[in-house]
Amino acid sequence: MILSTHGIVGSQIQSFVGLLDTYPNAAAAYSVRKLRTAYTGSAIRVRRSSDNTETDIGFSGANLDTSSLTSFCSGTNGFVTTWYDQSGNARNATQTTASNQPKIVNAGSVLVDANGKPRIQGNQSSTTNLSTTFSSSQPTTIFGVVNYTSLTSPTIYPYAVDLASSGNIVVIGYYNGAFIDGGASLYSTVSISTNTNYLSYGLLNTTSSEIAINTTLTTGNAGTANPSAIKMFNARGNDAVLNGFLSEVIIYPSNQSTNRTGISTNINTYYAIY
Repeated sequence: MILSTHGIVGSQIQSFVGLLDTYPNAAAAYSVRKLRTAYTGSAIRVRRSSDNTETDIGFSGANLDTSSLTSFCSGTNGFVTTWYDQSGNARNATQTTASNQPKIVNAGSVLVDANGKPRIQGNQSSTTNLSTTFSSSQPTTIFGVVNYTSLTSPTIYPYAVDLASSGNIVVIGYYNGAFIDGGASLYSTVSISTNTNYLSYGLLNTTSSEIAINTTLTTGNAGTANPSAIKMFNARGNDAVLNGFLSEVIIYPSNQSTNRTGISTNINTYYAIY
């Protein structure tokens, strides 16, 4: 507490420090929370289904401005047309086709997880996806908050995030736990349940690759293929799509294995995953 010279007692306000302030130099960063102090843009751009009007939704403090979102989508559904990149690299993930846009509001209510945090929903019955151009070489590191409504896809396993326009370099996907795949899949055998948030971590680094589900780490060879795009919710049409939710995706064009615990702790503190 602070006592002023006028005898008025007030509370000391702690300044905001975002994940990207502590762990900078991301290639792309998407979230329903603010990740960087210097970021002055919006979180998402939303289309409401009642009249197809679109608007940008920013932050209220460090959180998504759900009041503005609810007001804009009062009594209707809201779909994400753009998930803005907070890294400073302008890799905004977009979808211009209305039927392929993931959902953020259902009948006027913001979609939230068990802890009340907003989340964005994909649907495996459609070609839902958000994508942007991106080219990198290994090592590449990714962190994501994912929740599976279903652990099956129409023909193959659900991909939450894919870093390729072709060749399917999967970095968050499900297969008996989860996997990353740069041409030689590395699997985690952690048991995953539906309707549960998980913190997924993947390091594409050839024979020194890593994958973690929450705190359980697996190491091995994920292959040598390099990222060439960012696609979220859907990798290859209707046969490798996420029926579930994403809340946060952060991609580094570098090996962040030494920062994995710190970054994961920051994410878990906000989303209360484990």
